[in-house]
Amino acid sequence: MFYRENGQFKTTYRADQQILPIRQDRIVMALLLVFAIAVVPLLASDYFFRAILIPFLIMSLAALGVNILVGYCGQISLGSGAFMAVGAYGAYNFFVRIPGLPLIPALILGGLCATLFGILFGLPSLRVKGLYLAVATLAAQFFSDWMFLRIKWLTNDSPSGSVSVSELQVFGLPIDSALSKYWLCLGVLMVIALLAKNLVRSAVGREWMAIRDMDVAAAVIGIRPMYAKLSAFAVSSFIVGVAGALWAFVYLGAWEPAAFSVDISFRLLFMVIIGGLGSILGGFLGAAFITLLPIALSQILPVLAGLMGFEISTAGVSHAELMIFGGLIVWFLIVEPHGLAKLWAIAKQKLRIWPFPH
Repeated sequence: MFYRENGQFKTTYRADQQILPIRQDRIVMALLLVFAIAVVPLLASDYFFRAILIPFLIMSLAALGVNILVGYCGQISLGSGAFMAVGAYGAYNFFVRIPGLPLIPALILGGLCATLFGILFGLPSLRVKGLYLAVATLAAQFFSDWMFLRIKWLTNDSPSGSVSVSELQVFGLPIDSALSKYWLCLGVLMVIALLAKNLVRSAVGREWMAIRDMDVAAAVIGIRPMYAKLSAFAVSSFIVGVAGALWAFVYLGAWEPAAFSVDISFRLLFMVIIGGLGSILGGFLGAAFITLLPIALSQILPVLAGLMGFEISTAGVSHAELMIFGGLIVWFLIVEPHGLAKLWAIAKQKLRIWPFPH
């Protein structure tokens, strides 16, 4: 009744090719952006910004980059943590070695460093696929750990690989408060998400999806597998590299190579799988599930235990979080293997014909 397309006529090709062709979607998206930009800063506390919102935004950006490679191009990658590390340390080196370099160009240069690194470790995708490609990209993780621990120049001669940044500014405005960091991460995410959405709808995105579905058939109809696969690695690595630079500069402030371990690569892959492969929305939903659910469980479990008449220790809460979290992941993969984005698409389709049963 409220989500129907009756009377919404398209009179131009441009109107027919909009990102959000349904008027209700455009209204909801506008309200969501207004809420994120203007309302959230009025309601959220400093802790909520630093512990929940900023990590969620950065992880959403990283999951978006991984989804382009894994979801749209079908190239399994376990080197996302390495690409984040290269983006972080690349941005750091440009930031400290070029006096007066603004923060935004440093983030872009860090993303370009991750792009070159991603293309280098994407070369095996021209010969291998599936599990073998996952193992090949996993080598990037171990190589980056070795590189940032052994090559002291990359860490400004720090013996442990630990570095830090301070006095961040964007257009002359200091980025030191939690609110300013939130707005910076939100702005970067909005711009890159819009660019990524348009990119996957373009000819390049269709080439990626053709390679994902059947690379041999794609080559037969004239798509160049080498160009498609390496371009997917390049775009994905750039986005993940920018996310890594934001994670280091904005969220951590001081970091070492262990901050970008293989664990973060698996977390990003889980975000994409749970959120929905081949969906821009899936990156946001997966990041929300992986990032916010453990925090919610840590707050809810002690309350439930108190209502049931017994106390639960901090270690018990931690173990229960892992058990419930793992069980929910398995349940979601069984109920809907295409992720949360598919569930949302099914719900929207049902709303189109509600309250009629057909």
